[in-house]
Amino acid sequence: MLKVMHSAADPATPNSQWEDLIKLPTLNTVQWDNIKTQLDLVLLALESLTGIGSEAMLSAAVNLNLESRVPDRVALWRLRQSNPLRKGQGGRKKLDVEEARSLVLIICYLAKQHQELIRRAVGLLEQMAENNREPHQAALLGDYIDAFCNTYQERMEEDDQISTELLTHLALKLLVDLLFYSAPGGHRRLWLALIDSAKY
Repeated sequence: MLKVMHSAADPATPNSQWEDLIKLPTLNTVQWDNIKTQLDLVLLALESLTGIGSEAMLSAAVNLNLESRVPDRVALWRLRQSNPLRKGQGGRKKLDVEEARSLVLIICYLAKQHQELIRRAVGLLEQMAENNREPHQAALLGDYIDAFCNTYQERMEEDDQISTELLTHLALKLLVDLLFYSAPGGHRRLWLALIDSAKY
C-alpha cells in the first residue's frame, strides 16, 4: 500500500527548481519522442482529474517565471502537439530541453495545487483494491477514468491496440504518479522518470 505523503511546503523557488533540473542528466535527440508523449499524457491525467485547462497552465507559467518559454495558448498547444501520438500535423514536431523543463515545472506546480484531490483519488484507489472492487465503481475515479479515456481518444491517433482496459490502466498509473509529482522534489522525480522512460 502506498504511503500517502505529507504535504510539507516545498521551500524551493522556481529558480532553484530550474537549477535542479539543469543539473540532472539530459538526453540525445533520438530519445525525445517518448518524453514528448509522456509529458502530454501526464498533463492529460491532470486535466482529466481536476478539470483545469490551458488558462491554469498559462497562469502557472507566469507564477513560475516561465512565460517567455510558454507565452500563450498557441505556444502551449504547439508544445503539446509535439507529442507524436497526437492527431493533426499543425503542431511543431520538436520540443527543446528548456521547453521540456518548463512543462515539468508547470505540471508539478499544478499537481501541488491539487494535491488534496490527487491524494483523495489515490486513497480511493487503494480502498477499492483492498475491497476487490473495480476502480470505476467509485464516483471520483469513474469520472476521472471516463474523462481520461474520452479525451485520449479525441486527441490521439487511433491505435487498434489501445483497448479501454489499457487506457484505464494508463490513467490509474498516471494518477499514482501525480501523487509523487505533487510532493516536494516532484520536479526531480518527474524529470528522472522521463529520462528513464526514454530509454525504452
